[in-house]
Amino acid sequence: MNDEGLAPHADRDDVNALFDASVDPGGAAFGTLGSEASSELNWWQMIHSRVQSRAGSSPRHQWWILGSLLAGLLALNFTFTVFNLILTPLADEFHTSRSVINWVYIGPILAYGLVAPVFGKMGDIFGHRRLYLVGIFGAMVSAAATALAPNVAMLIFARVLDGVAGAASGAASGAILNLIFAPQDRVKAGGWWSLIGAGGPVVGLSVGTPIIAAFGWRALFWIQLGLLAVAFVVVSLILPRFSNAAEHDMERRQRARRDFKQMDWLGSWSLSLSIVALMVGLTFGQTNTTSQWSSPLVLSAWVVSILAMTAFVWRIRHAKNPLIPPHYFRRRNFVWPMVVRTTSNFAYFAGFFLFPFVMEYGYGRSLQATGALAMARPITFAVCSPIAGYVAVRIGERTTAIAGAAFLTGSMVMFSFLQPSTTSWFIIFALALSGLGQGVAMPSAGALMANEVDPKEFGVMSAAQLLGMQVGQVAGSQVCFAIWTAMMHHDGLTISSPPAEVLKTFQIPFLVGTLMAAFSLLGSFFFRSLSREPSGRNSAEPVYDAH
Repeated sequence: MNDEGLAPHADRDDVNALFDASVDPGGAAFGTLGSEASSELNWWQMIHSRVQSRAGSSPRHQWWILGSLLAGLLALNFTFTVFNLILTPLADEFHTSRSVINWVYIGPILAYGLVAPVFGKMGDIFGHRRLYLVGIFGAMVSAAATALAPNVAMLIFARVLDGVAGAASGAASGAILNLIFAPQDRVKAGGWWSLIGAGGPVVGLSVGTPIIAAFGWRALFWIQLGLLAVAFVVVSLILPRFSNAAEHDMERRQRARRDFKQMDWLGSWSLSLSIVALMVGLTFGQTNTTSQWSSPLVLSAWVVSILAMTAFVWRIRHAKNPLIPPHYFRRRNFVWPMVVRTTSNFAYFAGFFLFPFVMEYGYGRSLQATGALAMARPITFAVCSPIAGYVAVRIGERTTAIAGAAFLTGSMVMFSFLQPSTTSWFIIFALALSGLGQGVAMPSAGALMANEVDPKEFGVMSAAQLLGMQVGQVAGSQVCFAIWTAMMHHDGLTISSPPAEVLKTFQIPFLVGTLMAAFSLLGSFFFRSLSREPSGRNSAEPVYDAH
């Protein structure tokens, strides 16, 4: 046995060998007693071995794994959009206020921000495969608890659990994709990952709405439970598991315990607390149409966020094993992709959140008509992301990211100058341009950031990317909505005022979104594309050990 638990004849440089059950010490353990000669046959192990052998012999084994991971993510996120549309009926059903039922939406966001950094690091220590499956299983429990929720407290708890499960699977999936794909191909995988991220809610909106109308909202989560169960089995079979030799397992467990004890817990929880406090301030600073920016809760949240971030930065500089090593912050392909992901999501979700109000109060459109128009954005996002990944291999991540940020900026400029006479086609084009920009820019930003990180820290990097996106989403939606309500109050308008007058109040918040999109465009110029050989291939191979 070598130090990685592979048979001596396994070529360390041949990545296909890592997926071949014939060189996996655990591949021979067909019996429950771990012996090939065991008369007690372990059927699950036999099926797992056959699937692993089939996948390992395929030249596209990475894509097998990608497909299985994305199936799980689709099952996780397809209920997100449609569930948020039924908050008001839920408040009526559970005989509670809208402020209480809003925690069904707020709770998962805060839970995600709280545990994502810690989960990312724990995935690096204990294994991303294990963390991903734990996340899927947690989502199954959440789906069942949601469908069975007898009261609003149980419903909120179930959704918070869903946020925790999403943090586990989200961080683990990003890390696994970066591990199984070689550096020059990560942008392709990122494109497909973005497709599910944007396309999942579209599927939920298209399929979930009629299901809720026909069978009620609880039926949707029973369906989700079934999809998650299937995804759990598929991922368990396809995703490789290595190093099953008992002696190597013992070494790995000992190393994991040591790394776990040496983990910078103060730095990890400081980052979590800072992100959660920031999101609390953003979320509660603007509640419905009432400004609360000077309330004690919001001001306290700002103070806590600043103090916690200060502690996190101090730990990065002084801790023996910081959550994120400080040298990464001196690398342009680590810092600027994070900035671009945050600022572009600010702009994208500012437009996403304000658009329904623009159409309803600025143009007098119905909810059905607004929903039909809004589909142009996520559909374009979902379709263009995979294509953008392949284009980036040809023209470089920097060029692709610049183009995407430019499209997004142009979209926000168009929204800033909407007029009462603006046609629906103009609006559809602006929406599609927004989806195109985000879909084109995100895979390149994610791939460049991943290529700057040591594979042993992919979990933390993946969690950091997701947190940056989430902060941008919350900040963009809440800040720009607050600016709009302030403009309405300044002009003495209400939602029943003449649409032409209301439409003018959206100009300033969209201009703020434009500035953030322009900043993401500026940041994209600091990217450095991955160096590629003339054939388009790098000599570097993927390094995968998800244990």
